[in-house]
Amino acid sequence: MRLRTYLILAGVVVLLVSFGFAISDAAAGSSPEIEAAVLSSPPVQIDNESCLFCHSNENLNIQFKSGDVLRLTIDSELFAKSTHGSSGLNCVTCHSDITTFPHPERNSESYREFKMDYYTICRNCHEEQFNLTLDSVHQRELAAGNNEAAVCTDCHNPHTQQRITNDAGKLLDYARLHIPETCSQCHSAIYDKYKESVHGKALTQQGNLDVPTCIDCHGVHNIQNPTTVTFRNSTPFLCAKCHTNNALMSKYGISTDVLNTYVADFHGTTVVLFDKTYPDQPTNKPVCTDCHGVHDIANVNDPANGLAVRENLLARCQKCHPDATANFPDAWMSHYIPSTEKYPVVYYVNLFYKFFIPAVLGPMALLVLMDFGRATINRFKKPKPAKIQEPEKEVEPVLELEEKAQSEQAEEVATESQETTEPEQAGEKPPVEQMKEVDQPEEEDKSND
Repeated sequence: MRLRTYLILAGVVVLLVSFGFAISDAAAGSSPEIEAAVLSSPPVQIDNESCLFCHSNENLNIQFKSGDVLRLTIDSELFAKSTHGSSGLNCVTCHSDITTFPHPERNSESYREFKMDYYTICRNCHEEQFNLTLDSVHQRELAAGNNEAAVCTDCHNPHTQQRITNDAGKLLDYARLHIPETCSQCHSAIYDKYKESVHGKALTQQGNLDVPTCIDCHGVHNIQNPTTVTFRNSTPFLCAKCHTNNALMSKYGISTDVLNTYVADFHGTTVVLFDKTYPDQPTNKPVCTDCHGVHDIANVNDPANGLAVRENLLARCQKCHPDATANFPDAWMSHYIPSTEKYPVVYYVNLFYKFFIPAVLGPMALLVLMDFGRATINRFKKPKPAKIQEPEKEVEPVLELEEKAQSEQAEEVATESQETTEPEQAGEKPPVEQMKEVDQPEEEDKSND
């Protein structure tokens, strides 16, 4: 009995001493070693069921000082289907500052400020996409103090966002259909125009995934400012990504020569020159959107705005050419290259000049080359010593010599005939006969001898 009493008293003494040391440590403050151990310890991992025990309550809301109400109810089924829930992500992976209940007090004065405090958490898992947003028009607006510019959670609800790409990184069909609706949360006026355009109707009413959505023209995370000169000058190449695609355009019977015909005329040549040489310099020459519209592009056969209607085309031309007459649009061949079916007169004129110009310039070029070649040969050829030639006697032409010989012969004949006739008239013998008579006595003397 005594032993038991002594043991009880000893235990009480030990408890009193331990309590005294605990009070003294509390009064003196925690040691740095203890604080470091607490800070370095891993956070408590609370499972999702614990969070949903409260956050599945339909009436769970908080109100900020600004009067904004933040709904804290999480639909457990939607979260389980989301890309985060299906990947087994815990709530505290993003809400890492929450380790126990009650939760730490929030200092945000408005719902927007609360979002701005939280959206940078996305960088922990989506660093590549987050870094792209740093070069976007939205981020520049945020840096300029506009807190209404879009952040990650404005486009992607972290509690309901389903997977939007496949394993190859290609956008899924359902996600592509809902892109305009996502953008409409901030750009509702533009969305109203888009859904009535030829592209918007095809997407929202017909479910046609071939048509462009917001991100096809503006990008995804690194969205640039579409009001800059650089963006405007590059518009033809932006539209050409779809309108020069043979496989895509052949489905709808649309010409794929839009870019070639545009850059071949005066308007396009100037715009392309500015885009390549001075991309930040404005030009007053029209680009695609000046004629066809931006978000309100109409079908070409639309009676009200289609450019296939002559009156609509003339009205569009008169925006830049106020003095344009009714036949002014006839000079435009509607992005078609001339052929035997489309604009045959222009086609045959072009065909004629394709043969005529080479036929004229080809021989001219050949003559120039030949002349240049001969001049080059003569220039490098060694000169031969010049021969001194004596002046030749003038040779009378053959005919003149014959005529002269005939005239001389005629004169001799005339002279002989004259000499023959003169002795006969005087009773004398001709000189020939006299010579014969002289010769005869000589012969007689020889015979006598």
